[in-house]
Amino acid sequence: MHTLLSPRLFITSFISFKIRAETKRSLPVYGNAKMDCFDRLPDPLIHLIFNSVSDVKTLIRCRSVSKRFNSLVPQTETLSLKVDRVISPESDSDSLLLSFLKVFLRSIHDLLTLTTTIKSVSQTTTLTQNSPAQILTQFHRVRNLQIELPGGDLKLDKGVTVKWRADFGKSLNSCVIIGFKSANGEGGEVDIAGGLKTRVMWTISALIAASARHFMLEEVVREHEEMESLVLVDKEGEGTVVMDKEGMRQCRMKEANVSDQGWGRGRTMVPSVRMRMRHEARLMLPSGVCVEGATLVVVRASAAGKDDVEDAELALGAFGNEIYRQAVTELLKSRSYMLEMNSF
Repeated sequence: MHTLLSPRLFITSFISFKIRAETKRSLPVYGNAKMDCFDRLPDPLIHLIFNSVSDVKTLIRCRSVSKRFNSLVPQTETLSLKVDRVISPESDSDSLLLSFLKVFLRSIHDLLTLTTTIKSVSQTTTLTQNSPAQILTQFHRVRNLQIELPGGDLKLDKGVTVKWRADFGKSLNSCVIIGFKSANGEGGEVDIAGGLKTRVMWTISALIAASARHFMLEEVVREHEEMESLVLVDKEGEGTVVMDKEGMRQCRMKEANVSDQGWGRGRTMVPSVRMRMRHEARLMLPSGVCVEGATLVVVRASAAGKDDVEDAELALGAFGNEIYRQAVTELLKSRSYMLEMNSF
């Protein structure tokens, strides 16, 4: 019986084999000539294996295996990068509200003092050693990239779940947010969202988190012009930022102006948006799960004009987990409320 190896296991076995071969300084003998069997694999097949492996750290290790691998690894087109820590000027202990107030007060200070120095894009996007942009400089033909952060950004009460998915170009195009808390089984209707004000704060917090992630991606987008798809997630599955080929083209064309530089310290400025909100104090899902304070918000940039995609299509396509999809489906049947918010 033959056992099929996964691409990653294949690479690990291959690296071990090559290291042993280099240590012994001997090669397998085929006929009358010495031949490394792995060197017989054509380049396109090696590229296919590397694209299947995709893990950036594993691929970087492969570069030290041989001169051939050192030249082929940078041509990998599909990559997955797991970031060990988030590089941010904000303290991890800050609450979302405090972080939002810091950004707001800094922006007001800049507008009043008129002493803000406009720095060039190269100055404001200086790469640090562990930033995704710096790590990815070793790859020259990236087309599909997924980056995973070590954790989410929202500080929530115990038992509260908030998930979001945002689509970006040069700025926010749309964002779908869902929040709820599992029922405690004691009965009664409890509005866990705490009213409209708290639900709006959920939305603002998710938009701030999304814009901060988009800001981190801008340098990656500029450095890799062949990229066609970019996804940024976190290990906890809290939020997702997606950019398609057209969105990345718009991002590269974005001009660095005073508005972006002043408001966007550590994040992209969120444009004026309109939000359609749906809420149910208590919701029973088809799977039998009961949730409280269920809230669905579909956010769109006001400048986008007429909606090309219906709320249902946008919301249902945002979440893969069955529970979230069930919650979205049920909330789409509820009455919606339209809200508008200025840029911030």
